[in-house]
Amino acid sequence: MDRFVDRETELEQLTGCYESETADFVVLYGRRRLGKSELVRQSITDRDDAIYYQAVESTAENQLEQFVDAATSQFPALETVRRDWETLLEALGGQDAIVIIDEFPFLIEEDESLPSRIQRVWDTALQETGMTLVLVGSSISVMEDKVLSGSAPLYGRRTATIDLKPLSVANARQFFPAYDSETAITAWSIYGGTPYYLQTIDPDEPLESNVQETILSEQGLLYSEPEFLLRIELRQPNTYFSILRALAHGRRTPNEIAGMAGVESSSLSTYLQTLRRLRLVERHIPVTASPTASKRGRYRIVAPLFRFWFRFVYGRQDQLGLLGGDAYEELVAPDLPDYVSPLFERLCQEALPGLIDRRFRNVGQWWFKEHELDVLGLTTEGLVAGECKFTSQPVSEGVLADLERTASEVRWSEAPADGKPLFVLFSRSGFTDDLQQVADTRRDVRLFGLSDLL
Repeated sequence: MDRFVDRETELEQLTGCYESETADFVVLYGRRRLGKSELVRQSITDRDDAIYYQAVESTAENQLEQFVDAATSQFPALETVRRDWETLLEALGGQDAIVIIDEFPFLIEEDESLPSRIQRVWDTALQETGMTLVLVGSSISVMEDKVLSGSAPLYGRRTATIDLKPLSVANARQFFPAYDSETAITAWSIYGGTPYYLQTIDPDEPLESNVQETILSEQGLLYSEPEFLLRIELRQPNTYFSILRALAHGRRTPNEIAGMAGVESSSLSTYLQTLRRLRLVERHIPVTASPTASKRGRYRIVAPLFRFWFRFVYGRQDQLGLLGGDAYEELVAPDLPDYVSPLFERLCQEALPGLIDRRFRNVGQWWFKEHELDVLGLTTEGLVAGECKFTSQPVSEGVLADLERTASEVRWSEAPADGKPLFVLFSRSGFTDDLQQVADTRRDVRLFGLSDLL
């Protein structure tokens, strides 16, 4: 069943373009499976001035033929128009139509000249009309190179860009409303904020049954999903698989990744660059460091499902087959807290500005030599330093003492002279009585549980 959750901002943006008097050219892109097609289809429900055309991998003639079919079913007068892109688009401009072309990269693959031709008809005819043209694409590299980059023919023509992101954990929770806070956070740590993955969850079944059925079982909808998507995007995916496996097993620095993946350090950066362009991997640096100058970058997998798959499925397919219905219990359950922990830290970082009433300049992680902070917020009033514990034990006063020691090591040049640090602790399993008492008596200590993140 298709459920449409959130996306109010994007819908408003699209509707605003459709209803404006002037010509609008919208580029909508983002990783596969995020619901781009569903978003544009929702945006034109009940409209009779809109054409939705989804391109397929086919010959250029075939693609044009299918576009004509989509256009004439809404605007029969186009039957008499010459069959080429420029003439058709010009005629649709005359009708102030909304034209949505989904999977635009498929068209460019067959006809490299298409962006230039759209640019020509836009400049000569369409920008004086009330038309809205929406180009949608999942191949981020093609959209960036051929549509968005400074050297692309269509550069400077677009009036709006929607870079669609995964759903937040709070929105993802709408797919499993009955799960308690801990189960909801765990579910997000496995499926992420990708609507297509979240829709495979049966909210009436326990999380472990869902993971067993959808990801660990050979018949599961997501059993081969990451491999399938990588084979679409990459010519020789095997080296990438080894790198993603190393990342999923907690390797973070280039040396650690190269060592586990068996890749030459010298060629690793090219592979990582490609994975970053696909938005599967990101580089992050200590939050106090300069993005352009810092040499202390670490890498991590962005998409939770990919991280889960490369940790628990990739290379273990035979074992999963032998274990059958016991796979979750045997392979996943023992490692789950350790797996969720870094994602829990990310959620805490995202939630921090909403929990603390200060003006934040930046929030992230911080590390230097052997010192590390799970959460560090830079604010106009000083540092907000945090520790996140996704353990089965309540957090004790000792954790606060360690946090205070580590925070004293942070050097931030823009810190206000009188800015005293604020200490925040996030816990899966609550806090000990002694820590609770400390928090009650000190204004610089705050404690948060899982429900605060949702």
